[in-house]
Amino acid sequence: MESFFASIVDFVSANREWSPYIVFVLALGETLAFVSILIPSTAILVGIGALVATGSLDFAPLWVGASLGALAGSTLSWWLGLRYGKRMLKVWPLSRDPDMIARGTAAFARWGGAAIIVGHFFGPLRSVVFLMAGVSAMRLAAFQLANVPGALAWAYVIPKSGEIGGDVIGHLWRSVFGA
Repeated sequence: MESFFASIVDFVSANREWSPYIVFVLALGETLAFVSILIPSTAILVGIGALVATGSLDFAPLWVGASLGALAGSTLSWWLGLRYGKRMLKVWPLSRDPDMIARGTAAFARWGGAAIIVGHFFGPLRSVVFLMAGVSAMRLAAFQLANVPGALAWAYVIPKSGEIGGDVIGHLWRSVFGA
């Protein structure tokens, strides 16, 4: 799996003009119901963020791509929940993890819009909270009121954490080796 991550990060580094589109797809997959369980995009996005610290990429295009991808994936998940209701919870892989569905349902019932914001940052909720908002028939305007700031913040924090980590490692390297 590490070589898969590394190959994507290497590809982005070598093809910087594709970086906003690639992070769009990764963020879409990370926030889309069912797909987010299968693809660990957050780790790849952190690695791509580290490329900003090396000067290989600019941060702004990454943030725009990740923001749009997160908004698209979470909104599509909301729509799936609204359109297909509780039937979506019986689809694999959600059907294999009733505890995850219970956590997502409880979080959404208790926190409403705040669960949507937290869902962007908390992996176990991410795969179900947007879907649960739709299943609960949350209005689109109310959903987006929580979703937009959550997606924008997540799309900023995840690659930025990679950039900061890269800066710290670079500083430590220069401090120890003087290079």
